[in-house]
Amino acid sequence: MSLVSNKNAKHSAKAAALNKIKSKSQKEISAEELSARIIGGDKSALSEAITLLESTNPNHKKVAADIIQQCLPHSGNSFRLGITGVPGVGKSTFIESFGNSLIAKNHKVAVLAIDPSSQKTKGSILGDKTRMQTLISEENVFIRPSPTSESLGGVARATKEAMILCEAAGYDFIIIETVGVGQSETEVHSMVDFFLLLMLSGAGDELQGIKRGIMEMADALVITKADGDNEKPAKRAMAEYKGAIHLLPPAEHYFTVKATICSAYENSGMDEIYSILEEFQKHTAANGYRDDHRKEQNAQWLKRHLRFSLLDLFYGDSKNVDRLKELESKVKSGELSPFKAVELLLS
Repeated sequence: MSLVSNKNAKHSAKAAALNKIKSKSQKEISAEELSARIIGGDKSALSEAITLLESTNPNHKKVAADIIQQCLPHSGNSFRLGITGVPGVGKSTFIESFGNSLIAKNHKVAVLAIDPSSQKTKGSILGDKTRMQTLISEENVFIRPSPTSESLGGVARATKEAMILCEAAGYDFIIIETVGVGQSETEVHSMVDFFLLLMLSGAGDELQGIKRGIMEMADALVITKADGDNEKPAKRAMAEYKGAIHLLPPAEHYFTVKATICSAYENSGMDEIYSILEEFQKHTAANGYRDDHRKEQNAQWLKRHLRFSLLDLFYGDSKNVDRLKELESKVKSGELSPFKAVELLLS
């Protein structure tokens, strides 16, 4: 059973849309040209469109919005996987190993790696592409590190939109790697079908370091680095996690949360994880949860974009920015409370 069904069903629709868009005047705005190329599977067009999504230029944003609208009907036909984990768990190493196993199963894989930005230098500091050398060389793989900048929750602002474009480009398995700070897990959870939590052996210690809310969001727990001398501790950790899972409230999808082990170094355990995802997809397709959940996610997408748009509208007015600096100075000195300052800003 394939994690993504109806691949061929959308192929003819994509071809028709591609021909329709290509038939338009070459003088029209590049949104239509980029959309056509994206639907045709052009990686460079996909990268260019995501760059437009991340741009603060108003003209770029307009073109990006048009691209999203044109690509939206060709999206949704993928399995969306969110991955988070404790520090040192080896998220990127796991993604490379798991991604290669997906390629072997004839999937087209897109990895959207959230690259944390330095608050001092405003520059991104990870560079996930450099840590997935084997995976990135595959023809059917697209990897895009995106800076969090000052996005809400530490998630790249255009992550959801980038996922839509990747789906329109024919990628049927989307992986979103969280930065693992603040509210990033919550934000990513609102975009994906399945949320995978990577852990290390030594379950007791790790359980204390993981917020209960993140545990409750996880659809499966995977203990990584289960090789060599660490294999037995990893199996013990798996047993402890299985015990802890039963203490959590049941999830809305009523899928029993799974716990397993893997080794990215030995490329072991990847088929077991894939089987869990297959089982989850069958379960949520049968009870209707998948479709209902995605509809709710679309509503959250609307509200998220509204928040960003309101901020853009506010900061786009130089008078507001000047007034904010003035009031910020008074808040710093204790002369004014933040509540009163906001009231004055919005009055």
